[in-house]
Amino acid sequence: MRVLYFGTYDRVYPRNAQVISCLRGAGVDVVEHHVSVWEGRQDNWEAGLASSSRVAVSELRLLRRPKGFDALIVGYPGHFDFPAARWAARGRPVVFNPLVSLADTLVDDRARFRSGSQAARALGALDRFAFRRADVVVADTDAHATLFRELGARRVETALVGAEERVFTPGWTAPERFGALFVGKLIPLHGLETILEAARLAPELTFRIVGNGQLDALLDARPPNVDWVRWVDYEELPRELHAAGCALGIFGTSAKAARVIPNKAYQALACGAPLVTADTPAARELLTDGADALLVPPGDARALAAALRHLAGDRALAQTLSANGLRTYHERASEAVLGARWREIVERARA
Repeated sequence: MRVLYFGTYDRVYPRNAQVISCLRGAGVDVVEHHVSVWEGRQDNWEAGLASSSRVAVSELRLLRRPKGFDALIVGYPGHFDFPAARWAARGRPVVFNPLVSLADTLVDDRARFRSGSQAARALGALDRFAFRRADVVVADTDAHATLFRELGARRVETALVGAEERVFTPGWTAPERFGALFVGKLIPLHGLETILEAARLAPELTFRIVGNGQLDALLDARPPNVDWVRWVDYEELPRELHAAGCALGIFGTSAKAARVIPNKAYQALACGAPLVTADTPAARELLTDGADALLVPPGDARALAAALRHLAGDRALAQTLSANGLRTYHERASEAVLGARWREIVERARA
């Protein structure tokens, strides 16, 4: 079976890179028809939307009709790509890997556009257009699948995100001195305020924050037990996870935060790092509190501080979370498991 991975998707974004890797590992011949637009721009949609001429030219370049494939997958972000995708598919099934709703992300979660504004309405219309034009929409959680159906998707399947195993491999060992590690773009979804308040409530613990983004200004007043590193190369992230006392997931209180399991959670599990993250409907689809992760109420800094103190003082618990988290990853979210799942989705779409 040959699959065409299609569109203006961000080639280096983990969801795209991993889906391609998983399918190839499952014996699927994946070819790409890609026009670069969003690399380095996924957090700068204002610029992307304003540069309509650049987007239009890219869509025109996609209109060349590739040959010799059985199904087409539109990668993330690919909401603009559906006229070209339908043209290229020529009746073959079109599968959409959207990862997010644009309106949910840019209006409700990140507040880049005011609710009810012309831009917000346009994003909502673009969501509905893309979801309705796909034969199958693939969500990363069942919670997200519910939203995609509400936005008009005719058929929705779920496939977890996982981690790129060429990069994220087991290797965690309990450090001499416990420290909590957060890695990610500093966006509202992540609950940075909750992490910083937990650091203030637990001054005896150390926190390491790796990344930068929309909420950089919050770190200007960070407490002294928080170390901030703006950038670490992607290939070096496993070293950070292997050396941490635990990895922090997300703690935001938005509706979107309740629907996602972030890349950082899967990457921590794949490395064997004990994971502490928010107790949300999406997290409960994969994780069990006290077994393979510690789950705390979203936005609750006191609960987070208490969980980290508990983990810092209980090395046996840390070892249990590490071993069980790695087992959960291999059983539910490994490339082998997800490759079989994505192949099944494509084969069902063809049928």
